[in-house]
Amino acid sequence: MDLIKTWKSWSQPWQKSSTRARTLFIAAGLSVGAVIPVYAGATLQNPTSKPELISQNQKPLELTLVSYAVTKEAYSKIIPLFVKKWKQERKQDVTFRESYGGSGSQTRAVIDGLEADVVALALGQDVNQIQKAGLIGPNWEKEAPNNGIVTKSVVALVTRKGNPKQVRDWNDLVKPGVSVITANPKTSGGARWNFLGLWGAVTQNGGDDAKALDYVSKVYKNTPVLPKDAREASDTFYKRNQGDVLLNYENEEILAKQKGEADNAVVIPQVNISIDAPVAVVDKVVDKRGTRQVAEAFVKFLFTPEAQREFTKVGFRSVNSTVANETQKQFPKVGKLYTVSNFGGWDAVQKKFFADGTVFDKIQGGRR
Repeated sequence: MDLIKTWKSWSQPWQKSSTRARTLFIAAGLSVGAVIPVYAGATLQNPTSKPELISQNQKPLELTLVSYAVTKEAYSKIIPLFVKKWKQERKQDVTFRESYGGSGSQTRAVIDGLEADVVALALGQDVNQIQKAGLIGPNWEKEAPNNGIVTKSVVALVTRKGNPKQVRDWNDLVKPGVSVITANPKTSGGARWNFLGLWGAVTQNGGDDAKALDYVSKVYKNTPVLPKDAREASDTFYKRNQGDVLLNYENEEILAKQKGEADNAVVIPQVNISIDAPVAVVDKVVDKRGTRQVAEAFVKFLFTPEAQREFTKVGFRSVNSTVANETQKQFPKVGKLYTVSNFGGWDAVQKKFFADGTVFDKIQGGRR
């Protein structure tokens, strides 16, 4: 089915019901979750406003949020909070269409025609790709608080129950007989964070690139398979019972435990990378649809304590200092935390590590 044609069909007006909203139709072939519209609640009056100054003809607005899969639980709580706030302050209904899936797949969908007003993705490189496609203006990081980074996490080493291989830190991943599961960083954004976690475990702890290359090469020799994405890697570890250690986002493991889907031992290395997830307004879309004001307001709302608390409830580390202090006991302290900027940013990372013929391809050659 043609993606653009299908997406245009989504933009037709919604037929509302007093009991429920119609489920959106997802284009065949996209790895996305259900798309659910969220409608504003009852009208909230503002006693400080003069009724005669409030427009009675405010048309409802609609925003499309495209995000990666594990944020769905958080946004299910955050979106109604924003809808209520906007209704109270602007006397206007806002509805949301939501699409969730792998960050790379979502990025390609937006570039191919999925008209997102706001994108919340797993890594800055994905937003950069949308920018290079001409949909987002330059310097998008400066258009939102905290340089556009809305949540944080770290790399977790997930072991079998009881940690039988005694994995305590990065160095234990190269022990003989320790089998490591991680996705392929050529195809998985999450696996790129894992790779940088491995590399930085050396270079951010006094070692040079030569030592990092030797260490990371040994880790991948202990990696029997390289699944295409983080979800498949988790299935390999949990459902197929392969591997002794799974490299995964800390927040994914927290959420899995909350859902009763996993109860494995989790080790948070003390030298770790901050997995920074960005959010951005899609300039070309909001200007076309006339939704810039509400889209920018929604993005800013995501950084408020109210919204940040919802992110922490599903395992993300907060970027708001107040909420970070409130929730610090929920998350193991990391002794040394570095970011992608320590590697020169995503463009430099791509050029050095993941472009054809560069570091990862050489490591792959050594595995064969």
